[in-house]
Amino acid sequence: MQLFLDTTDVSVLKDLTATGLVDGVTTNPTLIAKSGRPMLEVIAEICSLVEGPVSAEVAATEVEGMLKEGAKLAAIAPNVVVKLPLTRAGLIATAEFAVQGIQTNVTLCFTAAQALLAAKAGATYISPFVGRLDDYGATGMDLIAEIRAIYDNYEFDTEILAASIRTPTHVTQAALAGADCATIPPTVFLDLFKHPLTEKGLDQFMKDWAQTGQSIL
Repeated sequence: MQLFLDTTDVSVLKDLTATGLVDGVTTNPTLIAKSGRPMLEVIAEICSLVEGPVSAEVAATEVEGMLKEGAKLAAIAPNVVVKLPLTRAGLIATAEFAVQGIQTNVTLCFTAAQALLAAKAGATYISPFVGRLDDYGATGMDLIAEIRAIYDNYEFDTEILAASIRTPTHVTQAALAGADCATIPPTVFLDLFKHPLTEKGLDQFMKDWAQTGQSIL
């Protein structure tokens, strides 16, 4: 499963991409607003740091505006993925971008039926919001499994990008449910490395090694 970082913090990206484990980046209007910087500038810088897909979301809500904004975003760099809302207008724009060969990420998906429509429209990625469904009283990971079954039934190429990921357990569950990718906050990415027993074991190994008085070099 590919791991994307959900952030616009360039300093964080520089640090975490050094691990070689970051496959792409997703952004949204909220993250852009928090950055306090011009959107096009932020996306261009992120694309210079990350070779994988970088999702940049349109702000328009009608088809013509989405197409104009999406074209401008796609022109920033070859790895830009135009992010569109899962609305009627958003899927019409998605279908047009598919014809043009522009990659898309259809976001704010909350049902398998919505995901089916996005795949039929030719979306490159579908983003089911797992955490928000959990907040709503549903089980978000059930949606990932449902979409996986539908996409496999009909051999859709659209990739499932699990979003609204809150914990390392969510990442594990998304992988088990068959998500192709997960987009996660940097804090969750860092937590994936950690376990108390790993830290305890390493501490003991280091103490035992120090007692040998040896050096590998």
